[in-house]
Amino acid sequence: MANELSYLQAVLSAENDAITIVNEKKEVIYWNDAAVRTYNIPKEMILTKKITDFFRDDDLMVLKVLRTKARITDQYHRPRPDKHVVVNARPIFDNRGRLIGAVSVERDITQIVRLNDNLVSTSIELNELRQKMYTSYEETPFSKLKGKSRALRDTIQIAAKAAKTDAVTLILGESGTGKEICARAIHEASARKNGPFIPVNCGSIPSALFESELFGYEPGTFTGAEKKGKAGKIEEADGGTLFLDEIGELPLDMQVKLLRVLQEKVIYRIGDASGRKINVRFIAATNQDIEKMMKEKTFRSDLYYRLNVIQITMPPLRVRTDDIPVLAHYFLKQFAVQYKMPEPELAPDALSFLQAYHWPGNVRELRNLMERMVILSEKPFIDRASLLRFFQGNETQPSGSAIPESGTLPVEKENMEKQLIEKALRKAGGNKSAAAKELGISRVTLYQKLKKFGIGS
Repeated sequence: MANELSYLQAVLSAENDAITIVNEKKEVIYWNDAAVRTYNIPKEMILTKKITDFFRDDDLMVLKVLRTKARITDQYHRPRPDKHVVVNARPIFDNRGRLIGAVSVERDITQIVRLNDNLVSTSIELNELRQKMYTSYEETPFSKLKGKSRALRDTIQIAAKAAKTDAVTLILGESGTGKEICARAIHEASARKNGPFIPVNCGSIPSALFESELFGYEPGTFTGAEKKGKAGKIEEADGGTLFLDEIGELPLDMQVKLLRVLQEKVIYRIGDASGRKINVRFIAATNQDIEKMMKEKTFRSDLYYRLNVIQITMPPLRVRTDDIPVLAHYFLKQFAVQYKMPEPELAPDALSFLQAYHWPGNVRELRNLMERMVILSEKPFIDRASLLRFFQGNETQPSGSAIPESGTLPVEKENMEKQLIEKALRKAGGNKSAAAKELGISRVTLYQKLKKFGIGS
């Protein structure tokens, strides 16, 4: 029996797919070397611990099997925002038929998905280049930020200046406004464009793994680790740019270590006392109120001032209404190419509705809506009535009050505009210049709208 167990252990260890076994209490009782490599979680750190300490419940197929007792076969899944896997999972029963756990086998297809996305993006870009061959329009890295609104142009102007330097940059903006696209554009427009661009989503890394993910580790640091050690994300970005998304999620102890890197330009892998010099440009981003976090002592003020050398604010889509038709047509074309389907045409009343809607999910929400439309639409021409059906089932479905009734679009749009102006004025303490900047419009335009809506009169 002992020999059989040894043979089984050897087979499981040699498997290239990540294998996880949990008991009925959700405790990890098996975690093979491939799982260590896939998720960068050492065996001694996760074994006997609840798997929910390292992943969210919703992100785990093995827990779904534990709840439903149903098998999962060849299902695509994203256990983390940066991981794509194909999962096979099974419930485990004892000889009396009682559920005692579950096993999942996950094949990492992250690189394949990224390659496919790059191919699709390249195909779209090639089609656009063909259309522009006979024009004098000049493409730049910032052309990926689609639109010509004043708010977006002001943002791009600052970002283009930032690209000419190695200055640490902080990008602020609501979720879905395109902060990573802006960061990539800064990198591609900089002297570091031939170096790596390494994105790190701080919100997707378990707090126990931050140090090994960012700083790496030396050989023999823990069981199951790479024999030659492993470079962290900061080291991988050497000669290029490190993009720290959701920087507000960085634990306080890691904030201290990141501050030290920014000051000394030296990193220390886990288990390394000598340190190594790095040449990295840092760009951070957040959708949180960092100044409020500093007051609450959840974000260090010295790190904030280190990160905030150049500040860029990505404008929300609701203040870029002129860009909505451009973005909508761009995404429709993109997904029509990707799915090899006809590109639907938007009727004027559908475009008017899109421009009146408040877009809580910003550009990402618009992109998802256009993708859904390409996949599900059976009509070549989408009017307002047809468009509204594609909001159903969407987690950001507009409430009844947000959907203007037929014939009231101009009124609803003006009401929305008035509310945004009043909110910006309150936030700016009545300072009209600051309010205009917040709204992404000129002071002259703001004064005209104040007069139009009777605000402050």
